[in-house]
Amino acid sequence: MVKFIASDLDGTLLDEAKVLPEEIFPLIRKLRSLGVLFAPASGRQYANLKKLFAPVENDVVFICENGALVKYRGRTLHLHPIKDRYLKEALDEIRALPHLYPLLSGTDCAYIEDAVLPFFEYAMLSYTNCKKVETLDAVIGKEDICKIAVYDGIAAAENCIKVLPQRLPHLRTILSGYDWCDVSAPDANKGEAVRFLRRAFSLEREECVAFGDHMNDYEMLSECGRAYVPENGYAPLKKLIGRTIPANTEGGVLQKLHEIIKELETPA
Repeated sequence: MVKFIASDLDGTLLDEAKVLPEEIFPLIRKLRSLGVLFAPASGRQYANLKKLFAPVENDVVFICENGALVKYRGRTLHLHPIKDRYLKEALDEIRALPHLYPLLSGTDCAYIEDAVLPFFEYAMLSYTNCKKVETLDAVIGKEDICKIAVYDGIAAAENCIKVLPQRLPHLRTILSGYDWCDVSAPDANKGEAVRFLRRAFSLEREECVAFGDHMNDYEMLSECGRAYVPENGYAPLKKLIGRTIPANTEGGVLQKLHEIIKELETPA
């Protein structure tokens, strides 16, 4: 029986305009009444997720920052930040490469030092709490940093993902979108967050369902008994997982949630 569902947002649950469908709120409430805990699982910060899911914020558990931060009813359940000693080294390596722009995402706020477009607009749109600072170096040591989001002005799969992993051996670098890579602590990922939640809520792998569209979802999908990639998802991920749902533009996650609810309501 399904007891836990985690879903990525951008490219998965959100539509092509990055809008959260209103239909998700009654579905989350219905799932909760059936004993199922829903988790928005995203690279986005907590402030942004809390705003998006405000109507049901006390009915969900938030997997934020690609799993580095887990929040439930305002409490931090799990935190896996980047060690301060690696942050300056990582920033210097990123700055040394053309077309790359770093963003530090802390537990409460995100920070940028570049106003270059379209990076600046994307950062301000995606992060509810975001500040421009003189230099990101000044942020180190003042707040736990969950991840470094790296905007690639060329294309992440063709540029930064080919060079950053070798330059940052003490950290984890993963594709998170067409023009984004995320850098985090080596063991921080959505799968680690799901493992934590399985222990915290006494969940079996077979009781968990996950949806995701890109490689930063792979560990999460692997940790759940049923995993699905929308048809618009990253082709290598679809091949790895093997099960798909209709594209985000067709409400694939919503369709599958309706099916799961029907399963739960049908007598055994």
